[in-house]
Amino acid sequence: MVRKRNQAVEVDWSEYFRSIRKVCPWSLQAYLKGQIEIIDYKGYRIALDPPLQARVYICDLNQRRLKKLATEYDNIDQINEWLWSHPDFLNYSSPLPVLIQQNRQYLAEMRMKYKKNTGAQ
Repeated sequence: MVRKRNQAVEVDWSEYFRSIRKVCPWSLQAYLKGQIEIIDYKGYRIALDPPLQARVYICDLNQRRLKKLATEYDNIDQINEWLWSHPDFLNYSSPLPVLIQQNRQYLAEMRMKYKKNTGAQ
């Protein structure tokens, strides 16, 4: 359970990762194996060490600030790729505003593997 705007919000993260399988087919399996860490954002980045494949930082930020922060981190961090998601965007959006940290090399390998297995462009 996390707090958002002074309200408790229950999040079923396994259901979320299940719901984004079409765009991130490896995330559910990684989450179930404990390879995705979900933490509150404290204003700084943390090194992403194996066996973690990703870290999801829960943020109390609006869409504009999330995008700006993800871009800033992405530009200065050569090891990790930084993404963001906000519940106001529909479809594959996260249930809470989040920054997502993933190892660039691992993510590129997973994307290539997915394209190879599915014939996607």
